Amino acid sequence: MTEFERFIVELTSAAAEVTLPFFRSDIGHVDKGGAAGFDPVTEADKQAEAAIRKVIAARYPDHGVIGEEYGEDRPDTEFVWVLDPVDGTRAFIAGLPLWTTLIGLRHNGRPVVGAIAQPYLDEVFVGGPSGGQLISRGGSRPLKTRPIETLNDAIIATTDPAIFTGSELGAWTQVRAAARLARLGCDAYAYAMLADGRIDLVAESGLKVWDWSALVPVIEAAGGEVTNWRGETPDGSGQILAVGDARIRDQALVTLKRAAL
Repeated sequence: MTEFERFIVELTSAAAEVTLPFFRSDIGHVDKGGAAGFDPVTEADKQAEAAIRKVIAARYPDHGVIGEEYGEDRPDTEFVWVLDPVDGTRAFIAGLPLWTTLIGLRHNGRPVVGAIAQPYLDEVFVGGPSGGQLISRGGSRPLKTRPIETLNDAIIATTDPAIFTGSELGAWTQVRAAARLARLGCDAYAYAMLADGRIDLVAESGLKVWDWSALVPVIEAAGGEVTNWRGETPDGSGQILAVGDARIRDQALVTLKRAAL
C-alpha cells in the first residue's frame, strides 16, 4: 500500500474508536433539518470528524480538509481530505450496521484515495494507486466488480426513492423496472458491495461532495466507474451513478440522462 493508503486506514481506525461506543447506545441525536425535514446528527458524527481532523493535522499540517460537520479548511490546496464521519446517520440511530465512515483524499481536485469503513462489521474497503482491497478480521483480499452484460440481470440499489425529485423519480423507476433486483436503505454500504462484486449499479441524487468523494477511488480501483447522470465526472449536481461494468452504465444512462441536471 502507498503512504496515503496506509494513512487512510489509520484514519478509519481513529474514527472507529469514537463511533463504536455510540452505536446501539442510549445516546440520542439532534435534528438539524428544521422545516426542511428530519436530518439527524449524532455526537458520533461530530466527535469522529474532530478525531479524524486531529490526526490529519498532526501528520499533514499543510493539507486541506472538507468535512460534513465542520466545513472547509483550505479546500483549494494540493491535497484535501474529504470526510463524512457517519454516512447513514438514520441507519446508525436505528441500530443497523449499514452506516459507514467515508474518507477520501483529493489531489488537485481529483479523488485519488478512498476508504469506506464499517467498523461494527470490521470492514474497510480501500481504493487507490495500489488497487482495491477489503481489509477485514486481520486479513485482506482484492476488490473486484463483476462483469455483467445487461441491466436486466443487474442488482441495483439506492438509499431511498424519496431522495429523487420530479423527473429523477421517473428515471429511477424505469431503471428499477429493467433490473433483476433492487435493494433500498443501504446508504454508502451499497457502493462497498458494488466494489466487492455483489451489487452492479447504484444511482442516487442530492449527494454532497463528502458523500461521493471516497467512493470514486474504491470503485475505480475495483474496476468500476462513477459518473454523474450525464455520464461525466461527478460534480456539484449531486447526481451519482456507480456501476461495476460500463455496459450497464450506458444502458442506465439512456433513461437517467433525461433527468440529468
